[in-house]
Amino acid sequence: MLTSDFGVYSEVGRLRKVMVHRPDLSVKRLTPGNHRDLLFDDVLWVERAIEEHDAFVRVLEEEGVKVYHLCNLLADVLAKNSEARQWVIHRAVNAMTVGLSACGAVRACLMEMEPAALAMHLIGGLTRSELECIHLEGMNRSSLQIASSGPDSFILPPLPNTLFTRDTSSWICDGFTLNPMYWTVRRLEVVNVAAIYRFHPLFSGRKIPTWYSCIENGIEAASEAPGMASMEGGDIMPIGKGTLLLGMGERTGGPMVEEISRALLSSGMIERVIVAQMSHDRAHMHLDTVCTMLDKDMITVFPRVIDGIRAYSIRWAGGDRVFEVTREVDLPTAIADALEIDRLCVIPTGGDEYQAAREQWDDGNNILAIEPGKVISYDRNTCTNRNFADAGIEVIEIEGSELSRGRGGGHCLTCPLQRDAI
Repeated sequence: MLTSDFGVYSEVGRLRKVMVHRPDLSVKRLTPGNHRDLLFDDVLWVERAIEEHDAFVRVLEEEGVKVYHLCNLLADVLAKNSEARQWVIHRAVNAMTVGLSACGAVRACLMEMEPAALAMHLIGGLTRSELECIHLEGMNRSSLQIASSGPDSFILPPLPNTLFTRDTSSWICDGFTLNPMYWTVRRLEVVNVAAIYRFHPLFSGRKIPTWYSCIENGIEAASEAPGMASMEGGDIMPIGKGTLLLGMGERTGGPMVEEISRALLSSGMIERVIVAQMSHDRAHMHLDTVCTMLDKDMITVFPRVIDGIRAYSIRWAGGDRVFEVTREVDLPTAIADALEIDRLCVIPTGGDEYQAAREQWDDGNNILAIEPGKVISYDRNTCTNRNFADAGIEVIEIEGSELSRGRGGGHCLTCPLQRDAI
């Protein structure tokens, strides 16, 4: 590997470092009128969500995991590097977001903002009244966007889904991807993460491969409407033994599956890509909402969805053919074969049909492994957690009454930066 400080080589090997984002101003911006547009099913009790997230982070730290907070990393970048500040601002503020005539004034205002405040507003959103500064004086006469906006109108949109750090970037072996998000309201999240990887001393100057970057390839590549040219981290799982598991469904399209497969298979870092073709449904928008690993030979699944998945393996062929694609019997069999084990132990979502549906909705299958056989799960998923314990898994339960309302468990809430191989 090119660097020993960062790299993710499995889903259950010892977890060393993660990036998270504490619920903040962006979640406070959720209202009954806008929460669906911002991809939340309801408004959250923010103070309780913060308490739950803080408790989650404490568990990670008590288990020896180094936790980095996305907002703090971004503030560090903005404080120490004027090039980085300009790089971020120019991507967040342009003629298509604030209007042609206001673009220069808004950028000038943000360039003068304190780093911590700027980081907070790049994620949390910025209203017209919060941006009042000398550069905006007189803009009512020259900018339609400013003249027609009220004091509570957003100059920068809130990015509440930043809470789910799994999605915007994905570490695979010794490199990472910057992912083209499916929904427009999530695409500016990637700019903030890209700035961290590009400019923060933790990452800058290292020879870390970028397997795919929607920034370098033009963030506009998927900007017109949701479509096939999208990929999100909840569908990306490096399961070990040279194998990458990819979900192909609502949020990750076939063309991006082939693009990332080409990059990784041609590099030799990955030898096989297993693709799980899923139906499109809000309840299982990512593969990790219905399937995550618990141990070297054990996964949890929501049978109603997993039983209907078509599985394919992609291997490198090279030349004009590029890939060798084969249809698999089913997903568990393909995973067992890739991990070189006789049988994969499959732990279903707990309870009867109704309880299983409820617990899947409440992230019962969205599990974060700390090490083989030790996982973090929401305490509300009692039947599923009992299934784990009965199978010999050590379950660390955390409260998630508010966090789960955002449709994400421990797996969604973390971007692993360093995890051992198995």
